[in-house]
Amino acid sequence: MSTAAEALQRLKDGNRRFVERLRNHEPSLGGSPHIQLTQEQKPFAIILGCSDARVPAELVFDQGLGDLFVIRVAGNIVAPSLIGSVEFAAEQFGTRLVVVLGHSRCGAILATLEQLRRPAENQSPNIRSIVDRVRPSIEGLLRTELRHDEEALVRQAVRANVGVSVSHLRYGSDVLERLIQSDGLTVVGAEYSIETGEVEFFDGTSG
Repeated sequence: MSTAAEALQRLKDGNRRFVERLRNHEPSLGGSPHIQLTQEQKPFAIILGCSDARVPAELVFDQGLGDLFVIRVAGNIVAPSLIGSVEFAAEQFGTRLVVVLGHSRCGAILATLEQLRRPAENQSPNIRSIVDRVRPSIEGLLRTELRHDEEALVRQAVRANVGVSVSHLRYGSDVLERLIQSDGLTVVGAEYSIETGEVEFFDGTSG
């Protein structure tokens, strides 16, 4: 099984190939040797990403079936069932890298900012549950000078939200804490640019 560092490098290399194909206007699946049916999975990385249809992790990182354990939820938020999914993959498959993957122009972030500015009384309780998990990571930003720069505000909000999710995974699970402390598990944050196709990795903080 790959170490966290090896897994991270594989993701970076895969994203580099993906971006090169975008720049050369090549079909995203054209001739990829990674796309093949497999009867087992040996995921070298766990990706907790957003449900946004523009951010399919296997394509973004140029990986095939069985390579990634992908968990997708609007706003790449962390709730108990999602932590359980990460725990399952880390223990069941020995996967040692977890990536919380946010992205530019995230609809969940935009919806939360809109809700903070103009609360909607008739919002679905299910959608509100997502907004409520995003809210703590970004509401403080509206009290800073960022409120005067919408683009910078959204960009910082995406990273802040990723940072909170990373923190929840690092410190909100006894299982994951144990694996981090004694078995090489690493949790990092990342942001996918819808504009360029590039993924930038960072340590999960909001900076």
